[in-house]
Amino acid sequence: MTAPLDLTATPPGNATPPARVPRQPTFRFLLSHPAHMLALGFGSGLARGGPGTWGTAAGWVLYVWLDQWLSTPGWWALIGVTLILGAWAAQRTGRDLGDDCGHIVIDEIVAFWIVLLMLPAGSGLSMQALAFLLFRLFDIVKPPPIRLLDARIKNGFGVMIDDLAAAFFTLLTLSIILRVTGT
Repeated sequence: MTAPLDLTATPPGNATPPARVPRQPTFRFLLSHPAHMLALGFGSGLARGGPGTWGTAAGWVLYVWLDQWLSTPGWWALIGVTLILGAWAAQRTGRDLGDDCGHIVIDEIVAFWIVLLMLPAGSGLSMQALAFLLFRLFDIVKPPPIRLLDARIKNGFGVMIDDLAAAFFTLLTLSIILRVTGT
């Protein structure tokens, strides 16, 4: 008896299967599985233009809203759980939409929560706006090693890790700015 044909296997030799082109998610897709709802940032990732920016903005709004109820330990617990669930949701949604789909924005949301949580106490709107702009810059430009992380790790964790690196670069830059300006 012969083994069944595996159509998902890599062809023999040096050939690689063609990459799937990510498709535009719909509202129906968003509602079709809890992983899609989480990965697409509760709908913020459905935007046709700049879904990462919309996801980061949604993360900012959620932070402001949730911050009235969460303590610092509560935030760290939520961030930890969201990182784990977000990696799972990104993996599942990436499989369904196509690898490296820009509409998956849970990574922007949770990474920007870390940035906002780590800002100095009493940081106002202008500091949060600067953090937003820097985070988006690092996430879009992907300076080394962010680009390397993005290229090498192609799973749900990989989706999350490059935005965590962008959050680190954002916080480092803000720290330098605050130190230099003495504020």
